[in-house]
Order: sequence, then C-alpha cells, then structure tokens
Amino acid sequence: MMKDRRNRDSNKSSGNDDVVIGKNAVLEALSAKIPAKELYIQKDGIVDEKVKAAINLAKAQDVTIKEFPRRGLDDLAGSKHHQGVLLKTKPFNYTPIDRIFKIAQKPALIIAIDGITDPQNLGAIIRSAAAFGVAAVVVPERRNASIGGSVWKSSAGAAARIPIAQVTNLVNIMNQAKENDYFVIGLDGDGEANFENFKLYDQSLFLIVGSEGKGISRLVREKCDQILSIQITNKVESLNASVATAIALHQISSKR
Repeated sequence: MMKDRRNRDSNKSSGNDDVVIGKNAVLEALSAKIPAKELYIQKDGIVDEKVKAAINLAKAQDVTIKEFPRRGLDDLAGSKHHQGVLLKTKPFNYTPIDRIFKIAQKPALIIAIDGITDPQNLGAIIRSAAAFGVAAVVVPERRNASIGGSVWKSSAGAAARIPIAQVTNLVNIMNQAKENDYFVIGLDGDGEANFENFKLYDQSLFLIVGSEGKGISRLVREKCDQILSIQITNKVESLNASVATAIALHQISSKR
C-alpha cells in the first residue's frame, strides 16, 4: 500500500506552488510548455526514458538544467516523493483587472473564483474557461489557489491562452464589474433560480464560483445580482467546483 501511495504523490505538484515534481508530472508540464526556469535532476540518480525525454524538452525550450543531490531535491520539493526530477516554474504574468474590463468584447463573460484552494480545481476551471471563450478569470489573492506549477499542469496549458487577473478584494471588483455593465451571478447549490430559468444571456456576465464545501462567501453572495444553481438529483449533495463551472459555461454558451 505504501508503494501505491508514493506513486500517487509523485505525480502531483509539491506543496511549493512554483514547482512540479515527479517524472510524469514534469514531463507533462514540459510537454504543455509551462513557462519554466529550471529543471533539476538528481545527481547520480536513475536516468530512464522519461527523465531523458524531460531533459530533451527542457533543452528545446531553453530551460536551465541542473544536477542536485537527493537531499537538496527533498528540500526544494518539500517532499521525498519527487522521483529525482523537479521543475521550477516562472512567476505567472497576471493581467491587470482594469485592462481586462477594457479589452473584453461585449457581451463578455468573466469568471471569478471565491475560496477555491485546490490548484487542480483552479486549473480545470481555467481549462473550461478557455474552451468556452471566457474573456478572463479573476483570482483573489487570499484564500484561493494562485497560478503555479500544478495549476499550469491541470489547465493543460490553457493558463497561457486566457487573461487571468489577481485581485486583493473580490467585492470591490464586483462593484467595478457592475459599473462596466456586467450582471453579477453567484453559482451556488441553493440559488433562487437555475440556468434554465435565467433570461439575461445576451448581457455581459460576471460569474462567481465558490468552493464545493462552503460555496461563495457571505459578503460576495450579498453583492451578487442573482444566485443561480445547477439542477441535479438528490442522490448527490453537490458538484465539484470545476465540474459545476463547466456545466454552467456550457449552459451559457448554448443559450448565446
């Protein structure tokens, strides 16, 4: 059982948001052309086909390659389950929120997250946003995942294809959205209406997605113009945030 657990852990990013660890995860990240600074290979470690492939991709992308002793990689990764491979990513280049409101073509659709701390969830939301033509994604600084290695990986490179803004106060941005003629929607399981009943698809929309467990926060909820939910059977209490977002985006896209 311990062997299986180590293998699962090694395919995830570490607790450090700017690194990706494990042979599979690093190879996938480089294949997706995640902006990276350095590839670390364990000194005197086993160089198998996956490690060779990662090295070749790093060379092709002008990523610096360094050899590090095992203990040094443990410290960089914040984990012992790196399989002798670690990729350090570049700081993400966020787009200013004022510029997003300026360049978004009306009727636009912008997504904001509220309380989503899982990088894989955020990455999946960004991937869906890019697939459905969302103008931008807004990520508050506090109590939310930021754009790092694991988000890059789970977004399958979509984080490079859609503007993403990092903001200090989501409520203030909601007010700014309203000033720019956006109708602000909160996506929550106990909404007063659902997407089938919603009628304002021809307007610019600012869609806020909360966490699966807590939903959107009280202050954010109070500032929403309307709370919408997705109809599901009573056999399931709630949907994963990224799944709910994808369904909501499909509904909006089909109505438009």
